[in-house]
Amino acid sequence: MKKFINTLKDIYTIEELRSKIALTFLLIFVYRIGSFIVIPGIDPNGLADLSASGQGGILGLLDAFVGGSFTRASVFALGIMPYISASIAVQLATLVIPYFQRLQKEGESGRKKITQLTRYLTIAVTAFQAVGYVTFLRSIAGNAITVNPFLFSASTLFTLVGGTIFCLWMAERITDKGIGNGTSILIMTGIMARLPFAFFSELQQKVAGGGGGLITFLVEIIILSAIVVGVIMLVQGVRRIPVQYAKRIVGNKQYSGARQFLPLRVNSAGVMPIIFAQAIMFIPSFVAQFFPESEFMQSMMAGGRFDTTLWYNVAFFAMVVIFTYFYTAIIINPTQMADDMKRNNGFIPGVQPGQPTATFIDEVLSRITLPGAVALAFVAIMPSIASLIGVTSQFASFFGGTSLLIAVAVMLDTLQQIDSHLLMRQYDGLMKGGTRIKGRYASSTPTM
Repeated sequence: MKKFINTLKDIYTIEELRSKIALTFLLIFVYRIGSFIVIPGIDPNGLADLSASGQGGILGLLDAFVGGSFTRASVFALGIMPYISASIAVQLATLVIPYFQRLQKEGESGRKKITQLTRYLTIAVTAFQAVGYVTFLRSIAGNAITVNPFLFSASTLFTLVGGTIFCLWMAERITDKGIGNGTSILIMTGIMARLPFAFFSELQQKVAGGGGGLITFLVEIIILSAIVVGVIMLVQGVRRIPVQYAKRIVGNKQYSGARQFLPLRVNSAGVMPIIFAQAIMFIPSFVAQFFPESEFMQSMMAGGRFDTTLWYNVAFFAMVVIFTYFYTAIIINPTQMADDMKRNNGFIPGVQPGQPTATFIDEVLSRITLPGAVALAFVAIMPSIASLIGVTSQFASFFGGTSLLIAVAVMLDTLQQIDSHLLMRQYDGLMKGGTRIKGRYASSTPTM
């Protein structure tokens, strides 16, 4: 505790770090205030049906990402999520569209053009999602709308687009002038804002609602703590593989030479496979917004018999595993790694340079990715499992899935940046013995 207090004092003495942290908290505060400002033309007292629709299921997860703004019909109802969708689309475009590939190779100027195109795409995605959200509002909370329906639809469209653009501006200011990745910080803020309410709701349900008593609640907390530790290990992962172990993985136990490592991770894809998989699973609920009279489609939006069914979780599990391999293949190119090693006079003992090295790296990567993919998929379906055993839907979302992975990854990355500032100025890090915090993401790419 004494070391922690001394570390806080060290942080305060560094003016640059103090200013960065203060700006970050200020923008987070503004973001939270905006999440309670209701869209013009809506009576907040008439949003009970909208709040009930976001208590669980897929809409509950979406509402968690924006800190409850979705069910409060806030001006930040869509939050930063359209930018995430646009960023993913642009990342995929750099793989298949020559124009984006050329921009990626142009260095800083190319990255600026890609960033600008991502912003334009964000506006288009926001407008498209805003149309669906307005339709959803008019069907679920139509009695709360106090102005002309056409005027409400038009004004809400501009309000939601403006709200997302403002969220994007705050995220960029945090990234440039604050501490951490702004996009990830805002998403984590929305997720963690619901934790106290979910915690006390679960406690009340277990103690006062006849849900098993205090002992059951304590067991849930112990399980949650164990899952958090496991997720931290999964996020940090094995960051390099000794060559002798890599040879054993591919069935070649012979090894001679100095101790060398391959820069390969068990979990190279991070949380992105879950994002891709959930984007596909979001499609039915998004389509359901345009069919408010269909009982079956509305049941998928509310959760009910959709995200806790066996077929949903089996499909979700399989897609996470598949997308883990897919995204790993996107970000790691064995041929390029082999060429870089050959160019720098590097080699793997017992493996010829060039294509044999690329094949060796590909085999090792394919095999070590499997346990990481299975672990990631298991974490992805943990909220559904928790819901099935009696945990309330709000609290169950913290037992795994995207919410927990994002929160852990962003916290580790932010702590790593603070630690780096301290160590650069010859202060002790946040952990004894120097920096031991390993952030998952080092680039400005959204940590999703």
